[in-house]
Amino acid sequence: MATEDLTYHTRNKWTFSIGTIGRDAVYTLITGYLLVYITGVIHPSNTVFFWTATLILIMRLFDAVLDVVMGMIVDNTKSRWGHYKPWILGGVIASATFTVLLFTPIHVGDVAFVFLYVLLYLFWSLSWTTNDIPYWSLLPALSLEQKRREEIGSVAKIFAAIGQFSVAVAVIPVTLNVLTPKIGAHNAWLVFAGGIVVIMIIGQSVTLIGTKVPDLVIKQPRVNLREVPSVVFHNDQLLWTAIAMVLFMAGFTTTTSFGVYYFRYIYHDTNMYPIFAACVGVAMIIGFAVFPTLRKHFTRLQMYTAAAALMVVGYLIFFFAPLNIFILGVAAVLIFLGQSFITVLMLGFLTDTIDYGHWKFGHRNTAITFALQPFINKVGAALAQEIVALAVIWSGINKVDELYSESTSGVIAPQGELIVKIIMMLLPLVLIVAGYVIYRFKYRIDEKFHAQIISELRERGQLVEDEA
Repeated sequence: MATEDLTYHTRNKWTFSIGTIGRDAVYTLITGYLLVYITGVIHPSNTVFFWTATLILIMRLFDAVLDVVMGMIVDNTKSRWGHYKPWILGGVIASATFTVLLFTPIHVGDVAFVFLYVLLYLFWSLSWTTNDIPYWSLLPALSLEQKRREEIGSVAKIFAAIGQFSVAVAVIPVTLNVLTPKIGAHNAWLVFAGGIVVIMIIGQSVTLIGTKVPDLVIKQPRVNLREVPSVVFHNDQLLWTAIAMVLFMAGFTTTTSFGVYYFRYIYHDTNMYPIFAACVGVAMIIGFAVFPTLRKHFTRLQMYTAAAALMVVGYLIFFFAPLNIFILGVAAVLIFLGQSFITVLMLGFLTDTIDYGHWKFGHRNTAITFALQPFINKVGAALAQEIVALAVIWSGINKVDELYSESTSGVIAPQGELIVKIIMMLLPLVLIVAGYVIYRFKYRIDEKFHAQIISELRERGQLVEDEA
């Protein structure tokens, strides 16, 4: 297949996107609710919890650095199934295994628990990398057109949001109210994790079987390890994009990671959390769905500016508003609607830096460049998890967490509530605005410049031919 025609574009849009449902459900379970599982089910001491969370952060950052190396491996892979699919398959099997093991009860002493749990997390993170980098590297390989990429990215993020918020809506009611009374809290989480893993494997199978990668660029030379730093650090637009995305992801993930804690210890009604999560999930899905239509009428800069403004207003309402579910819902809709736009935009920014690097240096490094996305997600999630872990300790939550135990009061002091609100809302607001400022003044691959890049690459004979 020499070019990506409309038929394959439509097919790839759906088969690629379906693969995100289970993946993002598993990722949400680990990054958003692993701390809830540890504090609410395992219920370690502050010391054990601190060291577990901190070492997980270190392991995650270590793995994040290896993402770029994994990108090099993927770019250099030659097989009858292409660069990406062998790694996607191996990665999904391994990450499914370690996801289940993370929710398998470990009955050992404190020191052994910290060691074993952090080791399992490291293996999970490495296996996730093996799947994540080649999976998302498929996106820029499916099209050279900005709007086609954004269309695929929007649909993929819709399915991803379905996976994310299905977990957010279901995890507490299913584990706490449905499964725990029958099989206990530990087994409840294990069964829930196993179900999500099955969905991930099914979705990834659709992508592996159904997605066809067109030949859009000429064959690229192999890249050795010594060349990897230059691919990353000499691409100025990639670096600025990465910094902006890390700030955004760290801020937004901090907010979402506090969800259960907020409704348990600030709003004092955990049962409202699934309803709240469902509403904001719908807002995100709507945002992803309308994004392609809005992009027909507005530039990326206009879209990003409007999205950032929505998030700023939403965060300020969330922080200062009284504990009224309607007002909080309006604030959350503004935040998550803006987030959906920025997520698709940043996916587009990152894919365009691949073309930029190809244009600037004369060779294309798709997986190495796109390895920055999982690197960014991991760094952002790791920083957010550590921020949340420290806030859980500082606010007193870890001492009184009674979600799966009736042995404690489940009430924190007013200063603890203020700590949660500041770290959940104001700190993310600062980080997200900082990310926007970096984009506004440092990112320069707008629609006109990108068209020029593609045109010059074609003139040089570095692309196969025009897309249909």
